Amino acid sequence: MSKEILFFEPVFKERIWGGDLLAKSFGYEIPSSKTGECWAISAHEHGQSVVKNGTYQGVTLGDLWSKHRELFGNAKGDKFPILTKILDATTELSVQVHPNDEYADKYENGEFGKTECWYIIDCKEDAELILGHHAKTKTELEEMLKNGRWDAFIRKIKIKKGDFIFVPSGTVHAICEGTMILETQQNSDVTYRIYDFDRTDDVGNKRDLHLDQSIDVITVPHEDVQLQFETVEYGDLAVTSFVKTDFFTVEEWNINGQGSKEHGENFLLVSVIEGEARLNNEPIQKGDHFMLPRGFGEIKVDGKAKLIVSYL
Repeated sequence: MSKEILFFEPVFKERIWGGDLLAKSFGYEIPSSKTGECWAISAHEHGQSVVKNGTYQGVTLGDLWSKHRELFGNAKGDKFPILTKILDATTELSVQVHPNDEYADKYENGEFGKTECWYIIDCKEDAELILGHHAKTKTELEEMLKNGRWDAFIRKIKIKKGDFIFVPSGTVHAICEGTMILETQQNSDVTYRIYDFDRTDDVGNKRDLHLDQSIDVITVPHEDVQLQFETVEYGDLAVTSFVKTDFFTVEEWNINGQGSKEHGENFLLVSVIEGEARLNNEPIQKGDHFMLPRGFGEIKVDGKAKLIVSYL
C-alpha cells in the first residue's frame, strides 16, 4: 500500500517522420529535430521509464513490476502489460498493422500483440488519418498489396483535436502529417509495415516492408468498432470512459476546479496533456507522466488540467 506518486522520466525515439513538437509543446529535452516518439510510461526492453522521485528513484518500471508487484495490486503476468506514448507525426507514418497476441507470441519471440488507441492531442485543420481498408476478401487484399494499389486499398477518416480512436490488432492504420497523439497500447514493439510512400533514409535506403506478415494478420473485411463514451462527475472532476478492453481501460479526466474520487483497487497510469493542477497537494503539469500505485487512497484534485488515465 503506497501513497506516493511515482513520476517517470520519458524515453525518446528518433523517427524518419518525427519533428520537434515534443520540445515545443511539452518542453522536453529531445535528442534531435527528428524525434517522433516519447515513450512516456514504458517497461519495454527497447526503452525503460525510470522513476525520478521518492522511495523508488532510479528504478525502472520493469524492475518495479518484477520486484514490487504489490504496487500493482499483485496483477499477473511476466511482463508489464501497458505502454503509453506521445507521437509527433511531422510527416506521415508508414501504413502498418500489428498482430494479435497469438501470432506475435509464435512468430515474434514471445512478444505481446498490439491493440492500441489514440487520443488526438492536436492536429492541423481538416486532418485525416488512415484507419482500415477497402478489401472485401483475403484474395483481394493480397492482390491490392502485391500490386501496390494503395489508393484503392487505403481508407481515410477525418479527425479533430480531442477525438479518440480505437485500433484493435489486425487494423490497417497510419497517423498522418501534422498530428500529435497520446497512444495507449499493449506493451509491444511489433509493427508490420505495409507501405512507406517510397521514402528513403539519409543514405538512400528504403525501409523494409512486411507484406507476407501483414496479409497474415490484417482483419478482412475491416469493421469499425463503435465506442460509447460515458462521463461521471466528481465535483469539478469529470471522468469520461473511452474504452474498456481485455488489455486496458482508458479514461479522460478533466479537472476544472476541485474534485475527488476513490482510487479503487488498481494502479493508474496518468499523463497530463493540458494545464496544471495539484493532486493530493502534489503539483502536476502538462508533460508529466506518473503512476498512482494500488492503495493510493482518495484522489483529490484542484486546478485546471486534462489527464489521460489507463489501467487494467
